[in-house]
Amino acid sequence: VQLQACGGGSVQAGGSLTLSCTASDRTFSNYVIGWFRQAPGKEREFVASISKMGGSTQYLDSLKDRFTISRDVVKNTVFLQMNSLKPEDTAIYYCAAARDFGVVSWNKYEYWGQGTEVTVSS
Repeated sequence: VQLQACGGGSVQAGGSLTLSCTASDRTFSNYVIGWFRQAPGKEREFVASISKMGGSTQYLDSLKDRFTISRDVVKNTVFLQMNSLKPEDTAIYYCAAARDFGVVSWNKYEYWGQGTEVTVSS
């Protein structure tokens, strides 16, 4: 499955952004979709994931009060709504596809989008 992430940009602290992850083929619904982020000089970090039909979600604990992942099965799109953004949220955000829900290790995800950059200024 080919994934495309978009929606990044530059915002001030306290602002919001919604990232989108789309796929053109119907196999999208066969995969768990996760969001990861990687800040400069840091390792790639799990952000959130959503099950194949969108019924279950998982978050990095420190983000669950500000970020919301959702899925539109019909439109083959997964969204990451990010509120109350902080400078430490600055990173390149990637969406990725995995077979199994509950996986937080980036190396368990098989397919990756190209990443979309989020910059939060103070």
